[in-house]
Amino acid sequence: MMNTVLDCRGLACPQPVIRAKELLDSLTQGSVEVLVDNEAAQSNLERFGKSQGCGVAIRSSGDTRHITLSKGERGQTPAPEDYRCDPPGTGLVMVIPADTMGRGDDPLGRVLMRAYIKTIKNLSPLPAKIFFYNTGVKITATESDLVAPLRELDGLGVEIYSCGTCLDFFNLKDALLVGQVTNMFEIMDGMAQATKVVSPY
Repeated sequence: MMNTVLDCRGLACPQPVIRAKELLDSLTQGSVEVLVDNEAAQSNLERFGKSQGCGVAIRSSGDTRHITLSKGERGQTPAPEDYRCDPPGTGLVMVIPADTMGRGDDPLGRVLMRAYIKTIKNLSPLPAKIFFYNTGVKITATESDLVAPLRELDGLGVEIYSCGTCLDFFNLKDALLVGQVTNMFEIMDGMAQATKVVSPY
């Protein structure tokens, strides 16, 4: 079985996932061993590999993480309903690109955003995923009364993602309080796969 090594150390998100996807798409069977040097890239590649129906093996060697993504004998990825994590019956995705709702007065916008976040749990069906980016990541990485309702949504199966580049920009990478770090590929793919995308901005 063919094994290809892809060195993505030093590459910014989401390049490791994009390059791994390009290489996997060119294979009918075999595996791709991706070398990365940070936890965010490892986590992103692990989720990507599982979403594509690949076997995923991870090992570390010093500062290098080796993520091996293996295609099955037929080289086929499962149908979307076999691997997508969306709760049954919903294709709703929310994107929250700011820590305020609407444009105009920021203090008012923060009041509206608090009400918006706290009201999500009352939707039926619930969103499958919520993507936070730009100043929206301050909501998931800053102590406030919004963390508890987001954790409640997480417990109900809503996947909560915060843009890694945005967290880095605001020096909040180590402060994330709910959900997980994501990259631009996952954000774009999640929005493209959704049957409906909703934003409060």
